[in-house]
Amino acid sequence: MSEQKIKDLIIAPHVDDEVLGCGGILNKDSFVYYCSIDESLVAPDPIHRISVEDRQSEIKDVSDFLGFKWRCNFATKVNHLKEIELIKIFEDLINELKPERIFIPFPSYNQDHRAVYNAAKIALRPHDKNFFVEKVLIYEQPHMVLWEEKPFRVNYFVPIDIKHKIKANNLHKSQVRSMRSDELIKAIAKIRGTQINKKYAEAFFIERWK
Repeated sequence: MSEQKIKDLIIAPHVDDEVLGCGGILNKDSFVYYCSIDESLVAPDPIHRISVEDRQSEIKDVSDFLGFKWRCNFATKVNHLKEIELIKIFEDLINELKPERIFIPFPSYNQDHRAVYNAAKIALRPHDKNFFVEKVLIYEQPHMVLWEEKPFRVNYFVPIDIKHKIKANNLHKSQVRSMRSDELIKAIAKIRGTQINKKYAEAFFIERWK
């Protein structure tokens, strides 16, 4: 990769988590690491039948549109993430990129999200090797609104262009579902925007800020 400074590292358990949680802030200064990728060649709905190659093409469309760089662990499939294996991956990635901020998913009912959160917390623990990361934030997902297992407290907001975020999400065309529809994404952004007297926003919880 180029020598361009990476400001934000977004760790995404699955392809599309990066846009759903951080689509409003992703840009040329961002780097997304996808922890797993799904392959579904047999599905009831033809639009959701997709190969790894087609999924990769969708990632490229999204990254070209938003401008971020990315890397994907193509060897690991969805629902097979292991915390112990992720820790070393995250440590190495953090020390390679040396980002200013890291965004990690909220540990919801989703097993992959919990594994990524726990592994990232361990990789980011106070340690000489990577304690230089001064800002760690947790991002939210639409499924947390639909099935709130535990409250998600937010204390950091970023105004966003909602049309831009929705367009980016729709480029992940095989992932568009009614439970994360344009209307739901817009509604969540509207609530978060209202909290800071803006039209639309994304919200995060500050895990570390020094």
